[in-house]
Amino acid sequence: MEDKVAVKKLSFLDRFLTLWIFLAMFVGVGWGYLFPGVVNFWNQFQVDTTNIPIAIGLILMMYPPLAKVKYEQLGQVFRNYRVLVLSLIQNWVIGPILMFLLAISFLAGYQEYMVGLILIGLARCIAMVIVWNDLASGDREYCAGLVAFNSIFQVLFFSIYAYIFITILPPWIGLKGMAVKITIGQIAESVFIYLGIPFIAGVLSRLIGLKTKGKEWYEQRYIPKISPITLIALLFTILVMFSLKGEFIVRLPMDVVRVAIPLFIYFVVMFFVSFYLSMKAGATYEQSTTLSFTAASNNFELAIAVAVAVFGINSGQAFAAVIGPLLEVPVLISLVNVALWFKRRFFPYAVETPTGVCHLTCEP
Repeated sequence: MEDKVAVKKLSFLDRFLTLWIFLAMFVGVGWGYLFPGVVNFWNQFQVDTTNIPIAIGLILMMYPPLAKVKYEQLGQVFRNYRVLVLSLIQNWVIGPILMFLLAISFLAGYQEYMVGLILIGLARCIAMVIVWNDLASGDREYCAGLVAFNSIFQVLFFSIYAYIFITILPPWIGLKGMAVKITIGQIAESVFIYLGIPFIAGVLSRLIGLKTKGKEWYEQRYIPKISPITLIALLFTILVMFSLKGEFIVRLPMDVVRVAIPLFIYFVVMFFVSFYLSMKAGATYEQSTTLSFTAASNNFELAIAVAVAVFGINSGQAFAAVIGPLLEVPVLISLVNVALWFKRRFFPYAVETPTGVCHLTCEP
């Protein structure tokens, strides 16, 4: 019963997100394979390595999640240093390193796919994690705070991380010829355009919205109206990108599987390791769930944006990044059920209340 109620919390669009992504990929591939001229059409809007329609789609994709963040609640997370440090380690130490190791282990002979996978590992989740956390009865305030924290951290440090993990580290461990010549400036510019712009827009939207219209209007009317933009923009991006890669996908279907395998391992390992570390640190079920889904999820929108902007829309890096959301949705929904089982198995002192999960020590 609990799992059915959780599923019903999803909107119609979100509930069948996997289906929409599959359809967008299928239509895109068919479009590109049956009508090769579509490639020339999209290339008309190309400026250097940036495709203008795709750039607009990616920016729109990022705006709603960032507009949802309760930036005024950042202090609640920052006051709990234990949770903040644990989240920092899980997201910005364990996650990137694990994805880097999986990328070089499974895709050492496929340099472009390897780099695309590394980019996914560096882009920490700031969007769908809110959905997974809510379905698993996690702590909404901590989730909002950690999302805001990851948003700020990505704006400030993503370019540096990308430079280290893509350009510097591979030669250090003997992977000759696998270093990518990309400057910090190139990635910083992409991060500012695709994350900085929607980030600023999200902050301003919330500040202005709360001040002029009030919290109830902003969260109950404005946010629901803009939320579908993320899915529409994501599907548009996938449709165009797969239409540009249609011929290659038909000829190389195993490449999708090749990228999906290390991604699947990453999701599962990050979730279980993060949950274990959170429990060992004495976190509550709500906090453990929030930390685990924050660590296991990734910001595919940013990974796609950077891959497209830096390497081009027809690159293998962009192709690998697009595989991410296709796999994340079914895997993370399954992990929601795992988290709910963990609650029953390892947190017997937690009880259901009309407002969510409450421990016996909490106030009625």
